[in-house]
Amino acid sequence: MSQEALADAAGLHRTYVGSVERGERNISIDNIDRFAIALSVSPALLMQKPTE
Repeated sequence: MSQEALADAAGLHRTYVGSVERGERNISIDNIDRFAIALSVSPALLMQKPTE
């Protein structure tokens, strides 16, 4: 999914999505919820530490 498509689905601005992806912004719990809904996953999944 592109940043633009995710931003549209989550109701957020494309540049905000990019800055979150690059780790330049702290994300609020409300926006974690928006991303989770847009991606059809649980908010807890988005907050898990990535595995290698």
